Amino acid sequence: MDPMVMAAGTALVGAMATDAWGQIREAAVALWRRVSPERAAAVGAELEEFRSQVLQARREGDADTEEALISACRLSLHQLLRQDPALYAEFRNLFEQHLVPALSEGERTAVQSIVQNATVSGGVSIQAGRDVRGPLPPP
Repeated sequence: MDPMVMAAGTALVGAMATDAWGQIREAAVALWRRVSPERAAAVGAELEEFRSQVLQARREGDADTEEALISACRLSLHQLLRQDPALYAEFRNLFEQHLVPALSEGERTAVQSIVQNATVSGGVSIQAGRDVRGPLPPP
């Protein structure tokens, strides 16, 4: 799955617990409206149901439910972009301009660390989401 989709799914669920949710919800539903106008209302209702579940999960300290909702959002976003890859620029804008700024500092750092970029010209580059152990490969 695309790292941006993974980060956006996490950010979308995090944003559900913020005061900016109404505006973010509208921006998210607008993406679906472009691909499947007939599904936009159902997507909006589903997002509201997810929000209720996120708020309850946070009140109860239920990390498993929150993780399940993140997975569901990631899958929905992945399917949306598969239906219309041309939406990627708007999707990235939703992520960078709406979702990330709505998050707490800790959530923002966690989400942004999912997306890593590297440019290498000659030599060796190692990118890892966790620890790297063992000898480095020769240049």
